[in-house]
Amino acid sequence: MAVRNTADRGNFNPEVVLPYELRFEDFALAMQDVYDFFYDVNELLISKALIRFDDMLRPANMSGMLSDMLTASLAKHSRTLTQNAYFNGHPDLVLNGVYPHNSVKAGTEGIEIKTTRKKGGAVDTHGARDQWMCSFVYVVDGETEPTHNRAPMTFTEVYLGKVMEADFRDNPRGRLGTRTSTLHKLGIAKLRENWVYRV
Repeated sequence: MAVRNTADRGNFNPEVVLPYELRFEDFALAMQDVYDFFYDVNELLISKALIRFDDMLRPANMSGMLSDMLTASLAKHSRTLTQNAYFNGHPDLVLNGVYPHNSVKAGTEGIEIKTTRKKGGAVDTHGARDQWMCSFVYVVDGETEPTHNRAPMTFTEVYLGKVMEADFRDNPRGRLGTRTSTLHKLGIAKLRENWVYRV
């Protein structure tokens, strides 16, 4: 049987600084929306003796999907933020009414959403820039046997910080590689200072 996960309100940081009128409840509801989706899908898959959605998805696919789901859900629950209507635009969430049609290729007012399995929230980006960055860390139980006893996907950390271009380092790439940047040691420390949620 599938297990429905829940976001624990007791794990939020009472000292965190939240921009754009964000509230703990916005994050809790966004995580809960994802948990409910996984529960519904896994309940159906398990009832047909199929493998869980968590086990089906490759890590990169899962991170991309979770980022999209959290972006959409935070936009739904937030008082001031909405999804960037520009395809693949930056940031993922923009301040409502600042950009024409809430669409911008590369804006400064809003929040970029990232997800990762890396403890501590470090994640690759497609370029260093000044931005509010939000990193959701999640874990997937891929080891418990039998598989129907596996724990549901769980968000364990959420970080939200204002980082600057100078906080990034460029990653080396081969001739066919895509240019990426990652927060360097001091940059990731800055992001982690403003933690939102930790299990």
